[in-house]
Amino acid sequence: MVDVEATRRRRLEPDARREQILSVAIRLFGERPYAEVSTTDVARGAGVARGLVNHYFGTKKDLYLEVVRVMLTVPAVAVERIAGGEPRERVESMVNWFLDVVSRHSTTWLAAISAGGMSGDTDVDEVISEAVDVAADGVLAAFGLGDSPPEALRGMARSYVGLAIYTGREWLQRGALTRDQVHTLLSTTLLTMVEQVFPQAR
Repeated sequence: MVDVEATRRRRLEPDARREQILSVAIRLFGERPYAEVSTTDVARGAGVARGLVNHYFGTKKDLYLEVVRVMLTVPAVAVERIAGGEPRERVESMVNWFLDVVSRHSTTWLAAISAGGMSGDTDVDEVISEAVDVAADGVLAAFGLGDSPPEALRGMARSYVGLAIYTGREWLQRGALTRDQVHTLLSTTLLTMVEQVFPQAR
């Protein structure tokens, strides 16, 4: 007789190991510049052989790109949870989710948005640009505007994402703003865009 549970555990093990390695990489790249982190450091922190890091992620740069992608990309499940209720409720949910995530992973998030010493690298810039696009599409989807939106609408949403990124930096890196001030700025701006700006571009 086949042990279904044992089979399931074996099947999940590679994913669990990959997530473990990625978790360590997220922490290390948040603590140190790109040049000061090696795949050996990541492997040691995850308790695995360095070859396993290469197996799952390829080169150190490939691993770093995945860290940047994870830290900046809004997961689909987050959008699904937000897409309900009145616009004001959705705005509150979206802004609170963003503030919770970036404050929980502040050092790595800040390293990701500044490219962690890799600014100007074509691959890193492309990953950041893609993450902004995904976040913008997530904003539109949360308000029922994600079905083939016109480019002007996507441009407006990308502009909001840019505001969120730089406002987060003013809060977490420079200490110029409090969380409450960031929340007020981002929620008021997004609600105004949803109710008054987005309709003009549809």
